[in-house]
Amino acid sequence: MIGALLINLGTPDAPEPVAVRRYLAEFLSDRRVVDLPPLLWQPILRGAILPFRPKRSAAAYRLIWMEEGSPLAVITQRQAEALQGQLGGDAIVDYAMRYGSPAIAKVLHKLVRAGCERILAVPLYPQFSGATTGTVEDALSKSIEGMQPRPELRVLPPYYADPLYIDALAANLERQLAALDFEPQRLLLSFHGLPQRAIDRGDPYFDHCSATARLLADRLTLTVDVTFQSRFGRAKWLEPATDATLAAYPAEGVTRLAIAAPGFSADCIETLEELGIRGRETFLSAGGEHFARLDCLNDSPEGMHMLEALVRRELAGWTAAE
Repeated sequence: MIGALLINLGTPDAPEPVAVRRYLAEFLSDRRVVDLPPLLWQPILRGAILPFRPKRSAAAYRLIWMEEGSPLAVITQRQAEALQGQLGGDAIVDYAMRYGSPAIAKVLHKLVRAGCERILAVPLYPQFSGATTGTVEDALSKSIEGMQPRPELRVLPPYYADPLYIDALAANLERQLAALDFEPQRLLLSFHGLPQRAIDRGDPYFDHCSATARLLADRLTLTVDVTFQSRFGRAKWLEPATDATLAAYPAEGVTRLAIAAPGFSADCIETLEELGIRGRETFLSAGGEHFARLDCLNDSPEGMHMLEALVRRELAGWTAAE
Protein backbone atom coordinates (compact mmCIF):
# COMPACT_ATOMS: atom_id res chain seq x y z
CA MET A 1 0.00 0.00 0.00
CA ILE A 2 1.16 3.54 -0.83
CA GLY A 3 0.62 6.66 1.29
CA ALA A 4 0.70 10.33 0.28
CA LEU A 5 1.28 12.77 3.12
CA LEU A 6 0.60 16.47 2.53
CA ILE A 7 2.65 18.64 4.89
CA ASN A 8 2.23 22.34 5.64
CA LEU A 9 3.79 24.69 8.18
CA GLY A 10 1.36 24.54 11.08
CA THR A 11 -1.04 26.59 13.12
CA PRO A 12 -2.22 27.03 16.71
CA ASP A 13 -5.08 24.80 17.81
CA ALA A 14 -7.13 27.81 18.87
CA PRO A 15 -7.02 31.61 18.50
CA GLU A 16 -6.09 32.00 22.16
CA PRO A 17 -2.80 33.16 23.73
CA VAL A 18 -2.05 29.81 25.42
CA ALA A 19 -2.42 27.87 22.18
CA VAL A 20 -0.47 30.47 20.20
CA ARG A 21 2.33 30.46 22.78
CA ARG A 22 2.62 26.67 22.56
CA TYR A 23 2.78 26.83 18.77
CA LEU A 24 5.29 29.70 18.66
CA ALA A 25 7.53 28.03 21.22
CA GLU A 26 7.87 24.99 18.98
CA PHE A 27 8.14 26.95 15.73
CA LEU A 28 10.66 29.54 16.92
CA SER A 29 12.81 26.93 18.69
CA ASP A 30 13.64 25.21 15.39
CA ARG A 31 17.28 25.96 14.53
CA ARG A 32 16.31 25.98 10.84
CA VAL A 33 13.87 28.82 11.51
CA VAL A 34 16.02 30.89 13.86
CA ASP A 35 19.67 29.98 13.42
CA LEU A 36 21.04 31.88 16.39
CA PRO A 37 22.87 29.84 19.07
CA PRO A 38 20.30 28.50 21.57
CA LEU A 39 22.19 30.00 24.52
CA LEU A 40 21.67 33.41 22.92
CA TRP A 41 18.25 32.90 21.38
CA GLN A 42 16.29 30.99 24.03
CA PRO A 43 16.48 33.73 26.69
CA ILE A 44 15.25 36.23 24.09
CA LEU A 45 12.47 33.88 23.00
CA ARG A 46 11.35 33.03 26.54
CA GLY A 47 11.87 36.48 28.03
CA ALA A 48 11.01 38.98 25.31
CA ILE A 49 8.82 37.22 22.73
CA LEU A 50 6.65 34.49 24.24
CA PRO A 51 5.35 36.65 27.12
CA PHE A 52 3.96 39.26 24.68
CA ARG A 53 3.60 38.11 21.09
CA PRO A 54 1.00 35.33 21.65
CA LYS A 55 -1.61 37.86 22.77
CA ARG A 56 -1.14 39.99 19.64
CA SER A 57 -1.03 36.96 17.37
CA ALA A 58 -4.14 35.47 18.96
CA ALA A 59 -6.04 38.67 18.21
CA ALA A 60 -4.94 38.41 14.57
CA TYR A 61 -5.97 34.76 14.37
CA ARG A 62 -9.42 35.60 15.75
CA LEU A 63 -9.98 37.93 12.79
CA ILE A 64 -9.61 35.10 10.29
CA TRP A 65 -10.62 31.99 12.27
CA MET A 66 -13.20 29.84 10.49
CA GLU A 67 -16.08 27.97 12.08
CA GLU A 68 -14.23 24.70 11.37
CA GLY A 69 -10.94 25.99 12.76
CA SER A 70 -7.74 27.59 11.54
CA PRO A 71 -7.92 28.39 7.80
CA LEU A 72 -4.57 26.70 7.12
CA ALA A 73 -5.66 23.47 8.82
CA VAL A 74 -9.13 23.52 7.27
CA ILE A 75 -7.83 24.11 3.75
CA THR A 76 -5.02 21.55 4.04
CA GLN A 77 -7.54 18.95 5.20
CA ARG A 78 -9.76 19.82 2.23
CA GLN A 79 -6.78 19.41 -0.09
CA ALA A 80 -6.08 15.97 1.37
CA GLU A 81 -9.71 14.92 1.04
CA ALA A 82 -9.91 16.15 -2.55
CA LEU A 83 -6.66 14.41 -3.46
CA GLN A 84 -7.93 11.18 -1.92
CA GLY A 85 -10.96 11.39 -4.19
CA GLN A 86 -8.73 11.96 -7.22
CA LEU A 87 -6.27 9.17 -6.43
CA GLY A 88 -8.90 6.68 -5.36
CA GLY A 89 -7.34 3.36 -4.41
CA ASP A 90 -3.88 4.29 -5.70
CA ALA A 91 -2.85 5.76 -2.35
CA ILE A 92 -4.02 6.57 1.16
CA VAL A 93 -3.88 10.36 1.56
CA ASP A 94 -3.45 12.20 4.85
CA TYR A 95 -2.03 15.51 6.03
CA ALA A 96 0.28 16.75 8.79
CA MET A 97 1.81 19.97 10.08
CA ARG A 98 5.49 20.59 10.71
CA TYR A 99 4.62 22.45 13.92
CA GLY A 100 1.54 21.82 16.00
CA SER A 101 -0.96 19.13 15.11
CA PRO A 102 -1.44 16.75 13.48
CA ALA A 103 2.28 16.07 13.92
CA ILE A 104 4.32 14.46 11.15
CA ALA A 105 5.47 11.53 13.31
CA LYS A 106 1.94 10.74 14.45
CA VAL A 107 0.52 10.68 10.93
CA LEU A 108 3.44 8.63 9.57
CA HIS A 109 2.74 5.98 12.21
CA LYS A 110 -0.95 6.14 11.30
CA LEU A 111 -0.16 5.48 7.64
CA VAL A 112 2.16 2.58 8.50
CA ARG A 113 -0.52 1.04 10.72
CA ALA A 114 -2.89 1.33 7.76
CA GLY A 115 -0.52 -0.83 5.75
CA CYS A 116 1.51 1.77 3.86
CA GLU A 117 4.93 0.36 2.99
CA ARG A 118 5.79 3.32 0.74
CA ILE A 119 5.01 6.93 1.58
CA LEU A 120 5.37 10.03 -0.56
CA ALA A 121 5.82 13.15 1.56
CA VAL A 122 4.47 16.27 -0.15
CA PRO A 123 5.83 19.48 1.42
CA LEU A 124 3.40 22.17 0.27
CA TYR A 125 6.22 24.65 -0.37
CA PRO A 126 6.79 25.32 -4.09
CA GLN A 127 10.08 27.12 -3.42
CA PHE A 128 12.78 25.38 -1.38
CA SER A 129 14.21 26.90 1.77
CA GLY A 130 16.02 25.28 4.62
CA ALA A 131 13.49 26.91 6.95
CA THR A 132 10.55 25.20 5.20
CA THR A 133 11.22 22.12 3.07
CA GLY A 134 14.54 21.55 4.81
CA THR A 135 13.02 21.33 8.25
CA VAL A 136 10.26 19.06 6.94
CA GLU A 137 12.93 16.69 5.64
CA ASP A 138 14.61 16.83 9.07
CA ALA A 139 11.35 15.91 10.79
CA LEU A 140 10.64 13.08 8.35
CA SER A 141 14.07 11.54 8.89
CA LYS A 142 13.76 11.78 12.65
CA SER A 143 10.22 10.37 12.61
CA ILE A 144 11.13 7.13 10.82
CA GLU A 145 14.22 6.43 12.93
CA GLY A 146 13.66 3.09 14.59
CA MET A 147 10.20 2.74 13.05
CA GLN A 148 9.23 -0.91 12.61
CA PRO A 149 8.21 -1.68 9.99
CA ARG A 150 10.09 1.16 8.37
CA PRO A 151 8.41 2.57 5.27
CA GLU A 152 10.20 3.51 2.07
CA LEU A 153 10.07 7.29 1.88
CA ARG A 154 10.11 9.75 -1.00
CA VAL A 155 9.83 13.55 -0.84
CA LEU A 156 8.24 15.63 -3.59
CA PRO A 157 10.93 17.96 -5.00
CA PRO A 158 10.38 21.74 -5.06
CA TYR A 159 8.13 22.64 -7.98
CA TYR A 160 8.72 26.41 -8.20
CA ALA A 161 9.33 26.33 -11.98
CA ASP A 162 7.33 23.24 -12.89
CA PRO A 163 4.95 23.92 -15.82
CA LEU A 164 2.16 22.25 -13.83
CA TYR A 165 2.56 24.83 -11.06
CA ILE A 166 2.96 27.83 -13.38
CA ASP A 167 -0.04 26.75 -15.45
CA ALA A 168 -2.17 26.35 -12.32
CA LEU A 169 -1.13 29.74 -10.93
CA ALA A 170 -1.71 31.55 -14.22
CA ALA A 171 -5.15 30.02 -14.77
CA ASN A 172 -6.22 30.57 -11.17
CA LEU A 173 -5.06 34.19 -11.01
CA GLU A 174 -6.53 35.04 -14.42
CA ARG A 175 -9.89 33.67 -13.28
CA GLN A 176 -9.81 35.74 -10.09
CA LEU A 177 -8.62 38.89 -11.88
CA ALA A 178 -11.41 38.58 -14.45
CA ALA A 179 -13.98 38.50 -11.65
CA LEU A 180 -12.86 41.80 -10.09
CA ASP A 181 -15.06 44.89 -10.39
CA PHE A 182 -12.04 47.08 -11.20
CA GLU A 183 -8.97 46.83 -13.42
CA PRO A 184 -5.73 46.63 -11.40
CA GLN A 185 -2.76 48.67 -12.56
CA ARG A 186 -0.36 46.24 -10.94
CA LEU A 187 -0.22 42.67 -9.64
CA LEU A 188 1.97 42.39 -6.56
CA LEU A 189 3.40 38.94 -5.84
CA SER A 190 4.24 38.74 -2.14
CA PHE A 191 6.45 35.86 -0.99
CA HIS A 192 7.28 35.03 2.61
CA GLY A 193 10.52 36.69 3.66
CA LEU A 194 13.78 35.12 4.74
CA PRO A 195 16.81 36.62 6.50
CA GLN A 196 19.38 37.80 3.99
CA ARG A 197 22.08 35.83 5.81
CA ALA A 198 20.35 32.59 4.80
CA ILE A 199 20.65 33.57 1.14
CA ASP A 200 24.26 34.59 1.66
CA ARG A 201 24.94 31.10 3.01
CA GLY A 202 23.55 29.47 -0.12
CA ASP A 203 19.82 28.99 0.46
CA PRO A 204 18.20 28.94 -3.03
CA TYR A 205 14.89 30.43 -1.88
CA PHE A 206 15.34 33.88 -3.45
CA ASP A 207 16.30 32.37 -6.80
CA HIS A 208 13.30 30.04 -6.67
CA CYS A 209 10.90 32.91 -5.90
CA SER A 210 12.41 34.98 -8.71
CA ALA A 211 12.00 32.11 -11.17
CA THR A 212 8.37 31.61 -10.19
CA ALA A 213 7.62 35.32 -10.57
CA ARG A 214 9.40 35.56 -13.91
CA LEU A 215 7.62 32.56 -15.41
CA LEU A 216 4.26 33.73 -14.09
CA ALA A 217 4.75 37.30 -15.33
CA ASP A 218 5.40 35.93 -18.82
CA ARG A 219 1.92 34.40 -18.75
CA LEU A 220 -0.01 37.44 -17.50
CA THR A 221 -0.84 40.77 -19.13
CA LEU A 222 -0.54 42.81 -15.93
CA THR A 223 2.69 44.42 -14.78
CA VAL A 224 4.05 42.24 -11.97
CA ASP A 225 6.12 43.33 -8.95
CA VAL A 226 7.73 41.06 -6.36
CA THR A 227 8.07 41.73 -2.62
CA PHE A 228 8.71 39.82 0.60
CA GLN A 229 6.56 39.87 3.73
CA SER A 230 6.53 38.77 7.38
CA ARG A 231 9.84 40.28 8.45
CA PHE A 232 10.76 39.29 12.01
CA GLY A 233 13.46 40.71 14.24
CA ARG A 234 16.17 43.27 13.50
CA ALA A 235 18.27 41.33 11.00
CA LYS A 236 18.28 42.30 7.33
CA TRP A 237 15.61 40.39 5.40
CA LEU A 238 14.89 39.98 1.71
CA GLU A 239 13.72 43.17 0.03
CA PRO A 240 11.71 44.99 -1.12
CA ALA A 241 9.33 44.64 1.80
CA THR A 242 5.65 44.15 1.06
CA ASP A 243 4.38 46.62 3.66
CA ALA A 244 6.76 49.38 2.52
CA THR A 245 5.81 48.81 -1.12
CA LEU A 246 2.10 49.00 -0.33
CA ALA A 247 2.62 52.29 1.49
CA ALA A 248 4.63 53.75 -1.39
CA TYR A 249 2.43 52.71 -4.31
CA PRO A 250 -0.21 55.50 -4.23
CA ALA A 251 2.42 58.25 -4.32
CA GLU A 252 3.82 56.53 -7.42
CA GLY A 253 0.41 56.58 -9.12
CA VAL A 254 -0.58 52.99 -8.38
CA THR A 255 -4.01 53.27 -6.79
CA ARG A 256 -5.66 50.09 -8.13
CA LEU A 257 -3.89 46.96 -6.93
CA ALA A 258 -4.27 43.19 -6.82
CA ILE A 259 -2.00 41.16 -4.54
CA ALA A 260 -1.30 37.43 -4.58
CA ALA A 261 0.93 35.12 -2.55
CA PRO A 262 2.05 32.32 -4.89
CA GLY A 263 4.51 30.85 -2.41
CA PHE A 264 1.67 29.84 -0.08
CA SER A 265 -0.27 26.69 -0.99
CA ALA A 266 -3.16 27.54 1.33
CA ASP A 267 -4.51 30.77 2.73
CA CYS A 268 -3.37 31.41 6.28
CA ILE A 269 -2.69 34.23 8.73
CA GLU A 270 0.05 35.64 6.48
CA THR A 271 -2.28 35.96 3.50
CA LEU A 272 -5.65 36.59 5.16
CA GLU A 273 -4.64 38.91 7.99
CA GLU A 274 -1.21 40.29 7.08
CA LEU A 275 -2.07 40.97 3.43
CA GLY A 276 -5.84 40.99 3.34
CA ILE A 277 -6.45 43.14 6.42
CA ARG A 278 -3.28 45.00 7.40
CA GLY A 279 -2.02 45.23 3.83
CA ARG A 280 -5.31 46.63 2.64
CA GLU A 281 -5.33 49.22 5.43
CA THR A 282 -1.76 50.27 4.60
CA PHE A 283 -2.51 50.71 0.92
CA LEU A 284 -5.84 52.53 1.32
CA SER A 285 -4.60 54.81 4.10
CA ALA A 286 -1.71 55.85 1.84
CA GLY A 287 -4.17 56.93 -0.86
CA GLY A 288 -4.98 53.72 -2.68
CA GLU A 289 -8.48 53.42 -4.15
CA HIS A 290 -9.04 49.75 -5.01
CA PHE A 291 -7.39 46.72 -3.40
CA ALA A 292 -7.97 43.01 -4.03
CA ARG A 293 -6.31 40.14 -2.23
CA LEU A 294 -6.38 37.08 -4.45
CA ASP A 295 -6.78 33.61 -2.96
CA CYS A 296 -4.02 31.03 -2.90
CA LEU A 297 -4.48 27.87 -4.97
CA ASN A 298 -6.08 26.18 -1.94
CA ASP A 299 -8.38 23.35 -3.06
CA SER A 300 -9.39 25.13 -6.26
CA PRO A 301 -9.83 23.05 -9.43
CA GLU A 302 -6.57 24.44 -10.79
CA GLY A 303 -4.69 23.71 -7.58
CA MET A 304 -6.02 20.18 -7.18
CA HIS A 305 -5.34 19.30 -10.83
CA MET A 306 -1.74 20.41 -10.30
CA LEU A 307 -1.37 18.52 -7.02
CA GLU A 308 -2.77 15.31 -8.44
CA ALA A 309 -0.46 15.50 -11.47
CA LEU A 310 2.62 16.17 -9.30
CA VAL A 311 1.79 13.32 -6.94
CA ARG A 312 0.96 10.84 -9.70
CA ARG A 313 4.24 11.65 -11.41
CA GLU A 314 6.21 10.92 -8.21
CA LEU A 315 4.22 7.74 -7.55
CA ALA A 316 4.68 6.43 -11.09
CA GLY A 317 7.45 3.94 -10.33
CA TRP A 318 5.77 2.66 -7.21
CA THR A 319 2.32 2.19 -8.76
CA ALA A 320 3.82 0.52 -11.83
CA ALA A 321 5.73 -1.89 -9.60
CA GLU A 322 2.54 -2.94 -7.90
